[in-house]
Amino acid sequence: MSPLELTLLYLLAAVLGVVGCRYLKLPPMLGYLAVGVLIGPNALALAKNADGVRHLGEFGVVFLMFVIGLEFNLPKLRAMRNHVFGLGFFQVLLTMIGGTSTVLFLAILAPTMWDIGWKTALALSGALAMSSTAIVVKLMNERLEMESPHGKRVMGVLLFQDLAVVPLLVLIPALGASSEHLLETLALATLKAIALITLLLVGGQHVMRWWLTLVARRKSEELFVLNLLLITLGLAWLTELAGLSLALGAFIAGMLISETEYKHQVETDIRPFHDVLLGLFFISIGMMLDWRLVLQRWPLVLFFFTVPVLLKAALVTLLARALGATDGVSLRTGLYLAQAGEFGFVLLTLAQAHALVPPAMLNPILASMVLSMLATPFIIMYSNRIVLKLVSSEWLQQSLQMTSIASKSINISKHVIICGYGRCGQNLARMLERENIPYMALDLDPDRVRQAGAAGDSVAFGDAVRLQALMASGLARASAVVITYLDVAGAKKVLTHRSEEH
Repeated sequence: MSPLELTLLYLLAAVLGVVGCRYLKLPPMLGYLAVGVLIGPNALALAKNADGVRHLGEFGVVFLMFVIGLEFNLPKLRAMRNHVFGLGFFQVLLTMIGGTSTVLFLAILAPTMWDIGWKTALALSGALAMSSTAIVVKLMNERLEMESPHGKRVMGVLLFQDLAVVPLLVLIPALGASSEHLLETLALATLKAIALITLLLVGGQHVMRWWLTLVARRKSEELFVLNLLLITLGLAWLTELAGLSLALGAFIAGMLISETEYKHQVETDIRPFHDVLLGLFFISIGMMLDWRLVLQRWPLVLFFFTVPVLLKAALVTLLARALGATDGVSLRTGLYLAQAGEFGFVLLTLAQAHALVPPAMLNPILASMVLSMLATPFIIMYSNRIVLKLVSSEWLQQSLQMTSIASKSINISKHVIICGYGRCGQNLARMLERENIPYMALDLDPDRVRQAGAAGDSVAFGDAVRLQALMASGLARASAVVITYLDVAGAKKVLTHRSEEH
């Protein structure tokens, strides 16, 4: 197959995969994985050599790390520090400790079946600790749960996982060294990483701001995009030259640009490269999967799928509960973070490249990770039912929430229901007060609701997408419903409830 024919095949497969996922309302990532399996050498064999797309896919990882670095900023970390460095830190640490211990224990029980050393166990536990930012964030956005109590905890854990990838990108290649040189290799890699990051961060921000300003003054969009590619790939090459990973350099590049005023423009310009190349990376992952081996060893695949998902969900639930969350919030947080993640694939591929993963275990592990990601949309879809069934107090808490909303709206009629009490909702409330028009606002940010309540505003904690919350707000008596947040899917759900009522 010629390079042009191969390129057309990958593009056609990617388009069909994304269209199929859009139709099924699933994340595009799952479509890339599925078509990778289908066209790979172990299925239809339309693409017998995955090396070309795998090299392109590596650049997808580079741009993924660049975007993560771009979103990294100290104010965001400070605002979420309890969830990031509390729940997130303990989740990664205890998952890695528990995963390593479990694998080593299985190796002792069945040495012929589990011929695994501690270095392999540690590398696999690092991949196990990751969850899917792409899938979970997309689903939470659609469900308007980003500002909910469990949504904030989930985002804090995901943010720490993104940060934890950086030391793991240094650790896993060092684990591939021989045992007698392991400490020396690890120490050298750590020193290189610290020196390079310090050098770039100390003076790099000033240089980056100066250089981007110089380029922006040329007023050429083409030159600006070319410059971004040069910076990203150049720093990635620099870290690889230092014996570290390409992804680490891309992360540093993103961090440097995140502190400049060009951050938002860069996010817009780099997104197409990031999405397309990351899609190729997942196609290459799918091509590695041999479905025949998966069918032959389905009990092992089932074990790798169920045990990590259940243990991870249980661990996160217990940690969230220990750190002050309610039972319902804790269980939701655990359910949302139980799956494998895209960085898990990155770390697994890196471990395989350094001969840390036994070839016989690669396909069952890959298959179990793909299955966990396929199951995630359904777990999240039915999360409320699961919580209501397993947490007896959740019925009472939801009833109290509806009662609280109803008690604030019971004496008003011909009022305006404001869905969302951000800046736009607050400005609307002030205007209605001046006109002596009653209102009732719903918001999912508990801090915002508490502050507004202390100021005497008519605001209650509730999800406007849920019909029960709208009914408790006096939907039947209201003269208008105003949606103040920028979410088309959520707005359509609210409008559907409003039309059903009338």
